[in-house]
Amino acid sequence: MTEIQKKNILFNEEVDTYLNSIIKNKSFANGYIFYGAKGVGKKQTALRFIKEIFKKSSPSENVEEKITNYNHPDFLIIEPDSLLATKSSRNSNLEKTIKSGSEIIKIAQIRNIKTFLGQKSINSEKKIVLIIDAHLLNEAASNCLLKTLEEPSNGIFILLTSKLNLLLDTIISRCQIVRFRSFSSKQIKFILEDYLDTSKSKINTKLKYEDLIISANGSPNQLLKNIEILNNFSDEIISKLDKPIKSSLEIFEVSKLISEKLEIYQQICLVNLIQIIWWRKTKDIGLVKKLENLKFNLNKNIQPRLSWEMTFLKIAMKDIQD
Repeated sequence: MTEIQKKNILFNEEVDTYLNSIIKNKSFANGYIFYGAKGVGKKQTALRFIKEIFKKSSPSENVEEKITNYNHPDFLIIEPDSLLATKSSRNSNLEKTIKSGSEIIKIAQIRNIKTFLGQKSINSEKKIVLIIDAHLLNEAASNCLLKTLEEPSNGIFILLTSKLNLLLDTIISRCQIVRFRSFSSKQIKFILEDYLDTSKSKINTKLKYEDLIISANGSPNQLLKNIEILNNFSDEIISKLDKPIKSSLEIFEVSKLISEKLEIYQQICLVNLIQIIWWRKTKDIGLVKKLENLKFNLNKNIQPRLSWEMTFLKIAMKDIQD
């Protein structure tokens, strides 16, 4: 398991300063939207914010443990259905079981909020509702949430999203937006070199730091996830994909190896890495676009082995024609 040596590093200092001032002054808004790319700490920051709010009301209570275990009586978390279903099963690997486009937040889940807010607070002045991936609200759920936000209540809403444009404008207008910025390559390199616990996680020697940093796309969490996934790849796979493959026989062999040895989410991670490595070596935008189409097919689970074969063959044919 990939781990960070120091667990309490604050990377979003601007956000933390803003949220701390809210807690200090008790100047709570009815709703907040935590907006930013995936893996930049929105959920972790929201949970920390919620813990601090509850600590002000009931300092003697074991708030940390109750929030971490999602069993605080004044705290409600709403997640897309498929995530809930996965967490209730024994399979903890979300990427393996969630199909693209299957996640949704339904109106029944939002109606539960009304019931929750209608009950008197037990340990705190405010009840808090955290909605994960709020952009996955369906139309009915969005309209229901809007009505709930409009009604006076003893609740604080925190919506997390990486796709602000998919939320209703009317919902956005009723919330304060807290922007989480992506991390610079310099910050990602800092995390990779100084905070990765190398005693517990070794980085495959065939992977370049530069490629790992770019693959993180400004997200520390994505960096750790990529390292963990890529470390499970055999040297054989990484060595064969160091550059575009030209031999048809080798293309079929590698495509078979990838489709049989790797789960879909691992294959998508591999495509992201190949894009970075091959772009660095070729500067060919057409090649990158072909790999992007491959990623689309894998996300839709469209004949993975055939998709790899066709993509590699198209790239090889272009090289021959050039």
